[in-house]
Amino acid sequence: MRFLIIIPAHNEEQNLSFTLDSLQQQSSKDFKVVVVNDGSTDSTPDVIRKYTAADSRFETINLQKSEHQPGSKVVHAFKNGLQTQSVENYDIICKFDADIILPENYLETVEKAFINNPGYGLVGGLLYVEKEGNWVYEGNSNKHHVRGPMKAYRKECFVQMGGLRETLGWDNIDSILLENLGWKEIVLPELHVKLIKVKGADYTIRPADYYGRYFYFLGLNRFLAYIASSKEAMKSKSPSFFFDIVKSYEDCKSKKLELKITKEEQEVVNDQRWKMLKKKWLKM
Repeated sequence: MRFLIIIPAHNEEQNLSFTLDSLQQQSSKDFKVVVVNDGSTDSTPDVIRKYTAADSRFETINLQKSEHQPGSKVVHAFKNGLQTQSVENYDIICKFDADIILPENYLETVEKAFINNPGYGLVGGLLYVEKEGNWVYEGNSNKHHVRGPMKAYRKECFVQMGGLRETLGWDNIDSILLENLGWKEIVLPELHVKLIKVKGADYTIRPADYYGRYFYFLGLNRFLAYIASSKEAMKSKSPSFFFDIVKSYEDCKSKKLELKITKEEQEVVNDQRWKMLKKKWLKM
């Protein structure tokens, strides 16, 4: 199976070489990498050139600088990289971040999982971060969800679900849509992916605004958005946090900001969330 790997990169001069080195060291060699220089103002282009000049499997494109928006910016860069390639020439489509280190058997193990399990649509490992000199499980998501920095999709699944959505919440929307189409999302816990940089460190959006916008762009109806907001408020032990999230959600709703999912897909998202709510909270 042949891999197409798209890596959006914005000001990653300190991290990108670790990611690209880990790809060159993969036991599976049949891949193409497109590094999307997303308006970098540091020496990221110079780092990229070292690889494109020495290895024909590495290519790059350059985008103009754009405003940092959680979710939508990275998918926009990904889509620009994807457009430079013919998807039909590949079997597995990957969206990787520019600040991860993959184990040497990452691609080989993912490939075997796809070959041996025709129903697998999305496969990935687990993220680990460095704390006090040790690499520990990140723990920001459940161990059944493939995190955004290391997504690997079966091409047929990727095409069937319409690719990635240029919006906040894209890396949860994909999971819901592919599951609705009958595909499986699988985490391989033996694959430990090192995350060099802490996610969200460069976001300028306030946490309450982030969650409110996230719930809106995920397509949640008002009832489920308020339930989700209350859960976040309970985690932070701050009643005011609930009202701040709701305010952000309602602000998006009043402005009728464009959603990147259809009405039918919104129904799928809400149905899935309702099922989760009944299972976890109502024990139904």
